[in-house]
Amino acid sequence: MTVRIGVEEEFHLVQMETGLLAARADAVLDGLPEQTFTTELQQAAVETNSAVHTSLDDLYDDLTGARRTLDTAASAHGLAVVAAGTAPLGFPGDTPPTPGVRYRRMTDEYRRVADEQLICGAHVHVDVPDRDTAVRIMCEVSPWLPVLLALSASSPFWAGADTGYASWRTMLWQRWPTAGPIGCFADAAAYDTAVRSLVGSGVISDPGMIYYDIRPSDHHRTLELRICDSCPRAETVVLVAGLFRALVTEARQRLESPAAPRCRGRHEWLRAATWRAARSGLEGNLVDPETGREAPAAHVVHGLLRRVRPVLTANGDWQTVRSLAERALADGSAARRVRRLAEREVLLACTDLLITETRGAGRLSRRPARRLAGRV
Repeated sequence: MTVRIGVEEEFHLVQMETGLLAARADAVLDGLPEQTFTTELQQAAVETNSAVHTSLDDLYDDLTGARRTLDTAASAHGLAVVAAGTAPLGFPGDTPPTPGVRYRRMTDEYRRVADEQLICGAHVHVDVPDRDTAVRIMCEVSPWLPVLLALSASSPFWAGADTGYASWRTMLWQRWPTAGPIGCFADAAAYDTAVRSLVGSGVISDPGMIYYDIRPSDHHRTLELRICDSCPRAETVVLVAGLFRALVTEARQRLESPAAPRCRGRHEWLRAATWRAARSGLEGNLVDPETGREAPAAHVVHGLLRRVRPVLTANGDWQTVRSLAERALADGSAARRVRRLAEREVLLACTDLLITETRGAGRLSRRPARRLAGRV
């Protein structure tokens, strides 16, 4: 049976005329259903929550529908919505945090790290049978997560300047004490003990501040992917969701076999591979999880496709995911698209491009990749 998936997307709110961040989340969200649309730490960001789906087509329709609804609400206030790791013209200090005891405590404790939390991510939830399975799967799929980050990379600019990175959001995000690659745990009890220890240390205030690249949900029987930038094109989110579901399913199958793999750890390797993906996106080398050595991004992405093809085929996802992956490699990352535009235009034009891609158009297609021009 095909495993269910759901997605949380974070969006920047920007002024249409200037491209600057706009701290208007409360106004934009007024009247929208709380179960689908909600606030974030900074008032210049909002989050959408999809329903759960088995079909990638249904997930795509859900994501694009939520984007249209949010864009309409923002437009009524002279604002636009940007799905990207960072907004090209987002400047720290220009937006206040969202009111509330928890957010106020975070801004008081973490100071500039919280003040500069002007970043947005795309999170994917995949159903798992129980927390023990979720924790064991984390270790198995973690080496492939930097590849998903490279596919999503959309944040080359920070405070109006080119950082040289494809995902500067990743570098900002990893400043939090419980962000980045996660260690390996024997079972849910060991993981929960580690979380309680972190809360008890006073470094974080609650389990919700576990921000690692992957984590078991506290409220649902899901495993959550957290490494990715928000993606201007909804098709990229669908690609990442399809690949992550396949990785989780493939890992679960291996763990259920008589010769279940033993965790190899490699936390230092994971952090290095994540940095490489954040630096390069799809435009340079990545660290190949199968060899531990650098290789062109296309080679590593194709290796991932080969690994999960049986699961994708069983799910009915192979044609869609293969086509989207090939188009992603042909077009390059969102970071590359906006950076190339910045070579001949001002950064406001980059913001306009991100707004246009976030709005999107059309339906997901399973046609061959050569006919999916401009879709990923």
